[in-house]
Amino acid sequence: MSTDPITHHFGGGVYIKESLVPAGAVLVQHKHAHDHLSYLVSGSVLVLVDGEMRRLDAPACLKIVAGKHHGVRALTAATWLCIHATDCTDARDVDEVLIQPSDEDLHAMARSML
Repeated sequence: MSTDPITHHFGGGVYIKESLVPAGAVLVQHKHAHDHLSYLVSGSVLVLVDGEMRRLDAPACLKIVAGKHHGVRALTAATWLCIHATDCTDARDVDEVLIQPSDEDLHAMARSML
């Protein structure tokens, strides 16, 4: 297993982002244009989805619906997988392809175009 906190896995039109999350660390809130699955392989986390928080203890799987802001805070060291259908196979581009810009990002982009 890699010591890098993020490992990218690609195959058959599926992308898995594997995050090794230290206790107390946060995976920043974001949203996607498409539904995807998240899987807690090990540990315990708090998951926030559109303002609703719940605790998950591994093993656990949940569906994140498109357009829902979501984030994770590790209560213990955790391994968290985000699983997406995508044709993108480049780790440098995959976040840009899958993550929708926040409303603040869109407003800043619009202001810069004026």
